[in-house]
Amino acid sequence: MKIPAGQSTIGYLIADLSRLFGRVFDRRAAHLGLTRVQWRALKRIHQSEGITQSELADLLDMEPIAVGRVIDRLQKAGFVERRSDPDDRRVWRLHLLPQSDAVMHDIEAVATSVREDCLAGVDADELATALKVLGQIRENLSQLDRASRGDSSLRKS
Repeated sequence: MKIPAGQSTIGYLIADLSRLFGRVFDRRAAHLGLTRVQWRALKRIHQSEGITQSELADLLDMEPIAVGRVIDRLQKAGFVERRSDPDDRRVWRLHLLPQSDAVMHDIEAVATSVREDCLAGVDADELATALKVLGQIRENLSQLDRASRGDSSLRKS
């Protein structure tokens, strides 16, 4: 597919949107006392209670040792606890503690406000189309990533 002039910078645009979204979110969430990595980790643990540190590292695209340090801080703050896996004592499963409920509610409120504000003036149909296109781009990139790791069974036919 030939890309029209002026649209060949989609990677830069997506990166810039991510950077700006993160910056605005960080400023609005500063009162919660969490770093961006910490709130991302809490969100992922909330979505997948009992996830392992290794799985979390994959989801956050971080090295396992770095995720371990993030979890150390979250555990010290009383938001998360590590529980040993009943089938493999080398594995730690991550669980939220009750104290995390309030901060998760506050994080969701910040996320909702940022999302609503950044979509101001965007037509619902246009947003649906944009999300569909971005979803297809994500799928294409996911397939390319899997293929580049040698998983040829997942390539498009």
